[in-house]
Amino acid sequence: MAAEYGYEVAFVTYKWPAWLRGQEQKQRLIWGYKILFLDVIFPLDLDRVVFVDADQVVRGDLKELFDLKLKSGAPYAYTPFCDNNKETEGFRFWKQGYWLSHLRGKPYHISALYLIDLRQFRRMRAGDQLRAVYDQLSGDKHSLANLDQDLPNYAQHEVPIHSLPQEWLWCETWCGEATLPRAKTIDLCNNPQTKAPKLDVARRLIPEWAQLDTEADALYDRFLAEQQQQAVATP
Repeated sequence: MAAEYGYEVAFVTYKWPAWLRGQEQKQRLIWGYKILFLDVIFPLDLDRVVFVDADQVVRGDLKELFDLKLKSGAPYAYTPFCDNNKETEGFRFWKQGYWLSHLRGKPYHISALYLIDLRQFRRMRAGDQLRAVYDQLSGDKHSLANLDQDLPNYAQHEVPIHSLPQEWLWCETWCGEATLPRAKTIDLCNNPQTKAPKLDVARRLIPEWAQLDTEADALYDRFLAEQQQQAVATP
């Protein structure tokens, strides 16, 4: 795909430090890497990173997000959860109980898309602060249920979050249909009411999905055919 569409692919790796409490479940391990080591996992000459979940369709221009000026002191930017799908009002955990008390009026943000200003992140030692909070909370198996999301939201009184405009992330669970046409990204987040498969949601909500899916399948089939031809041609 990189050869076909003219982009580059690179991989980064980082060994989880022995002194930091680890995670046994694969999903939680992935979540940990997604937030705990932003200051050390990327090259020092890299200024900014935009993270996009794999189950997300981008309709806007990510360069606009990449160039965004963050509010003073904020090392990263997230989109707050939508609040205009009244059918899921009862599932908005951040508007009740512990989270309502802890947030003290601040929004709860979704982690499917975020911008990191690595220079500011390192300058304020945000990585150390996040790891300290993680170390404090992760001893309780009932805390940090959604590790990559709960951690920055919990810590935002010390590590501030720049809240992005709502159109930067739309998901059917929390957002009303009236705001879908303005969405710059569409996240196929899980709906606690319907529990519908994500591919079914994509086909229903995103008109261009079928074309993109067909195009990807055709490219993959062509790649397999070329591989088979090369195998036959090899003496």
